Amino acid sequence: MVKDMTETNLRSSYAGESQAHMRYLIYSERAENKFPNVARLFQATSFAEKVHAGNHYRIIKSKGDAVTTSGAIFGTTSTSEDLQAGIDGETFEVNEMYPAYIAVANLQGEKAAENSFHWALEAEKTHLDLYNKAKQAVDKGKDAHY
Repeated sequence: MVKDMTETNLRSSYAGESQAHMRYLIYSERAENKFPNVARLFQATSFAEKVHAGNHYRIIKSKGDAVTTSGAIFGTTSTSEDLQAGIDGETFEVNEMYPAYIAVANLQGEKAAENSFHWALEAEKTHLDLYNKAKQAVDKGKDAHY
């Protein structure tokens, strides 16, 4: 059985990654006509967030309902705002959420959770870098190029 605090972190990160998956798909649709490369970036990151959510989900052992906490971002209306929302979310995950979740899992001896959090953290660093580069291009009226 996964210890309670680590399991709570797994459920919350599952919820956050699931919401990010859907949010990035919506952002991709919005970017498609004017910024097709940014749209593809959002699609790729959406898929990665789905993978993170699935990894976290497979480790969760509790049954029944659970309350989750995640930082959901709403109200964006442009690709530039969408990218900033992605930057803000990824920054939180890289600087605060995943380092804390990794530390808790490590202290509780929950190696599978620690690994899942670590893999997500490393991917989020890449997402953050790509979103920053894409936002610089979009803010100049250009599509991102990789």
